[in-house]
Amino acid sequence: MNSGLIGIILGAAVLLLLLMAAVKVVPEYERGVIFRLGRIIGAKGPGLFVIIPVVDRMVRVSLRTVTMDIPPQDVITKDNVTVRVNAVTYFNVVDPNRSVLAIEDHIKGTSQIAQTTLRSILGQVDLDELLINRDEINQRLQQIIDDVTNPWGVKVTLVEVKDVELPEAMRRAMARQAEAERDRRAKVIHAKGEFEAAETLAHAAERIEGHPAAMHLRILSTMAEVSSERNSTLIFPLPMEILRLVDMLRPPDGGPQAPRPVQA
Repeated sequence: MNSGLIGIILGAAVLLLLLMAAVKVVPEYERGVIFRLGRIIGAKGPGLFVIIPVVDRMVRVSLRTVTMDIPPQDVITKDNVTVRVNAVTYFNVVDPNRSVLAIEDHIKGTSQIAQTTLRSILGQVDLDELLINRDEINQRLQQIIDDVTNPWGVKVTLVEVKDVELPEAMRRAMARQAEAERDRRAKVIHAKGEFEAAETLAHAAERIEGHPAAMHLRILSTMAEVSSERNSTLIFPLPMEILRLVDMLRPPDGGPQAPRPVQA
């Protein structure tokens, strides 16, 4: 009796273990790739399904997007400037079967190809292009990495260059360049202002010359401005006609001069 009871208990335990090994539950974001006697029969899930214990083996594959940092890489740009660049890549599995069969570890493989591609692409561009055309470089990186990982059943959705560390000497040189550029713009703006002011003054002089009364009004306005301040400035307005008369009476250069008196 005791032997029979022990046999029933052992049989129930074995049956329970087989049932636990046969029943599988896979969440929505995963798939179970089933191998039967070493041969793949496909991916199952999500939800509840049954496999044959001992005969079948299941490999879980996550379909969620993986965010992976690309370690900082020392890169020599096309114009021979050494920079340190790091980036981030986003990818996910779109074919669970190929992600298991084509590569041993698709996450590690994607990380390695991202690092080598980053060094290769940034070595083909100038420093100015790296700093300005960041979007175009990101698209090139994403396309190249995606083409390599596509046979693995991995889809690279985005690659972004995060930070570009420049040498201290290059930072100082760029700061001097930016300062010189600002000085150049300031001088150009100042010159344009002087040119516009000269043109405006020339037009104003032409208008005042055609209307003599305007000059008198301008003189009276200037006198009113000066007299409003508490100072001892004295103003003697001199008509321009007197200056023109003196200019007309002055002998021309090289003309006859008055004789000097003879001394006894």
